[in-house]
Amino acid sequence: MGGAPVGSTAGARESAGSAVGAGTDAAGPAGPGDAPAGDPPAGDGPGADASDGVGSAGDGAPRRKISSAGATIAVLLLLLGFTMAVQLKNNSTDSGLTTARQEDLVRILSDLENSEERLRQEIAALEESQRQLNSGAAGREAALEEATRRGDDLGILAGTLPARGAGLSIRFSAGSKPVKASAILDAVQELRGAGAEAMQITGGDGASVRIVASTFFLDADGRIDVDGRRLPGPHTILVIGDPQTMLTALNIPGGVVASVTGDGGNVTVQEREVVDVAALREQTDLQYARPGT
Repeated sequence: MGGAPVGSTAGARESAGSAVGAGTDAAGPAGPGDAPAGDPPAGDGPGADASDGVGSAGDGAPRRKISSAGATIAVLLLLLGFTMAVQLKNNSTDSGLTTARQEDLVRILSDLENSEERLRQEIAALEESQRQLNSGAAGREAALEEATRRGDDLGILAGTLPARGAGLSIRFSAGSKPVKASAILDAVQELRGAGAEAMQITGGDGASVRIVASTFFLDADGRIDVDGRRLPGPHTILVIGDPQTMLTALNIPGGVVASVTGDGGNVTVQEREVVDVAALREQTDLQYARPGT
């Protein structure tokens, strides 16, 4: 008999706990034996909620911080990679100059300075022409003079007018191997890059051909075919332009002079105060090209 009341008491406690849980889950009225509505359920008290809430907030905040830091690191890595790529490109671009000799660098610098001075003079001349053209009645006369000058310049470039001025005489003599057409073409390209304004090539037989933008060079049975005319060696190019600038361009390491001498040939360059480029080309009528609007 002594054990029965204990069991009854335990059962009553379990029943009371069940009633409390049921009253908490269901939003209905509480019975007489239920716990007060304001009391929180066991195990779900403020301490448990607070600990869960802190844990959730603690889990979320680090994730947001790690995400922002990761994005920042990724952006920095991208910027670092781009900077390294640009630096490597610049280093590879300048590698040719780093291996050049001091005297070669001096010549290249002088060439650049001469080119800059020439461009400055051209800009000044164009600005003066613009000023004269905008000066009313005197502008019309200036416009006529400017048109005449431009026509002469275009005639020289097109090879339809003779030209005279300071320049160089360049003679190509063959050695054990004949001078190739590619070597003559390289010389013409280097001279154009150095500011050559008019050129002609003369063969060993005395025949001359004016060199213009459309001129082509071909190897032909030990001779060089220039615009359809075969010229035997030795070949001489007469060119008008700044002598020092063009001489520097020809003597660049690995250039045309080094190429011809490497094949056993010889290149003789002479500076002249007056060079006459007298070979002319016939004027051709354009079939398709028209002035743009």
